[in-house]
Amino acid sequence: MDNFTKLLQTSSQQEILKVLEEKLALSEEPDFWKEKIIPFTEAILSVLFPLKEQNLLFNPEGKILANLDSELFFRWTDLVSLRMLAFILQESNEKKYLVRTDYDNCELKIIDLEKLGIYLSSNRINLTDEDNLDFPMSVYNLHIGMVSIIKNLFK
Repeated sequence: MDNFTKLLQTSSQQEILKVLEEKLALSEEPDFWKEKIIPFTEAILSVLFPLKEQNLLFNPEGKILANLDSELFFRWTDLVSLRMLAFILQESNEKKYLVRTDYDNCELKIIDLEKLGIYLSSNRINLTDEDNLDFPMSVYNLHIGMVSIIKNLFK
């Protein structure tokens, strides 16, 4: 995962997506996976990169982190965590400071949640009621499969 960490720390979102597309094209993965992985990765990076740029990275437990690495990326790929991140950022955008983290009333520049919202909604994830954690198990399993493929591509 060192090469994925290096990519996350030194490349732009578009460069990372391009490398991932190239690795997928060279892989023997069915087209089904190739079509799912890029939007999934793009949705995650669309919020992690703005947090990185603002030096406001945190893990799903709300602990402050200094760097975007493969471990943090994969922590947020968990569907429950990713959904939670969407709610944290939505509330933070409304309040203009980062909430539910170890950051203490840290000012936040608005983070565009459109790509993440579209991605989660397209997978039938409820984004209106945070307490309603009901989504199809098949969607959860699909995400586990995508994460495994991404990890294998960067071995």
